[in-house]
Amino acid sequence: MSESTARLNVFKTYKLYVGGKFPRSESGRVYEVSDSKGNWLANAPLSSRKDARDAVVAARKAFGGWSGATAYNRGQILYRIAEMLEGRRDQFVREVGEAEGLSKSKAAAVVDAAIDRWVWYAGWTDKIAQVVGGANPVAGPYFNLSTPEPTGVVTVIAPQASSFLGLVSVIAPVIATGNTAVVIASEKAPLPALSLGEVLATSDLPGGVVNILSGKASKMGPHLAAHQDVNAIDLTGADAALAKELEIAAADNLKRVLRPQPVDDWTGDQGTARMTAFLETKTVWHPTGSLGASGSSY
Repeated sequence: MSESTARLNVFKTYKLYVGGKFPRSESGRVYEVSDSKGNWLANAPLSSRKDARDAVVAARKAFGGWSGATAYNRGQILYRIAEMLEGRRDQFVREVGEAEGLSKSKAAAVVDAAIDRWVWYAGWTDKIAQVVGGANPVAGPYFNLSTPEPTGVVTVIAPQASSFLGLVSVIAPVIATGNTAVVIASEKAPLPALSLGEVLATSDLPGGVVNILSGKASKMGPHLAAHQDVNAIDLTGADAALAKELEIAAADNLKRVLRPQPVDDWTGDQGTARMTAFLETKTVWHPTGSLGASGSSY
């Protein structure tokens, strides 16, 4: 090839991430994604209700294995996600910068914070039970133990403005505690989320634990909120009108609902609230046997 010959760019085809695979939208439709200046970046899949249903099926299928894994193993996998992101840091810096109109240095800070957040939640997987569980005092010859268990399949409407750090901040706590997730990415800036699917696919995370859809939350959200096999929904990225509609739909099968909590700065301390929001508490009574005169025999 001569030096004067212009090279054709290889444009990336963005796909959904469902069940550990990368399907195109069942509808075959796409929509244009532009940067902060209105320049075309890519065509993203426009997910349909069928795509949403497929994602729920994948999440339910993966739930047993993921919730049954040891907390330590889940922590290892979340840390592996951080490792893989570190290796693709430059790609995400570019995509986040384009998506959110950030300078390279600010985009790099956002990506670094997102990587660190995976590490932070990886450390919590085998510790959250000690914070929210424990032995309860009872009047009688019994052990009374409360332990947290995952809720199940969680629909997550990702933040609209924070396309990557906000996204990680709502996905990581859901799966750290043993739930599986169906995520509706930011409609305006879905590309970092779709690229995250490529990272998850190569990070030992079982297929179906996280499923990422792009498109309109206003179209998929009501269907997922009313879906009988979805156990909970995080409304972080929904506006007030949509959040109200989804909360009403979610009441049909008594879903746990995390109402929208606007966050101005996703770099702040996350605390444990997003983990405990999707945990159930199981309390078990167990007889201790006959107590001796000293009260110390079992």
